[in-house]
Amino acid sequence: MAGNDDEYIYDEATGEWLPASEAAAKAAAASAVYDSAGNVLADGDAVTLIKDLKVKGAGQTLKQGTVIRSIRLTDNPEEIDCRHDTIKGLVLRTEFVRKKN
Repeated sequence: MAGNDDEYIYDEATGEWLPASEAAAKAAAASAVYDSAGNVLADGDAVTLIKDLKVKGAGQTLKQGTVIRSIRLTDNPEEIDCRHDTIKGLVLRTEFVRKKN
């Protein structure tokens, strides 16, 4: 028998045994952060708002089309930390932004 040193991990979602390298790649893809259009977001990206958003506590509305620069990813894949000229500590949900190309 040839020496096969691959380690296998059981994937409970699919019920299959996968090579460890493939399981690690699936886990990395699952932890990626996506915008409303399915584009992968990364620290430092610029995003555009896809709808008007009322900002709780700030008493103002961010308009659709507003560009937010230099986002930071959080532990929650559905939220990003942002900076805006008039609002400190802004957190936006990824479902309301689209990556600016």
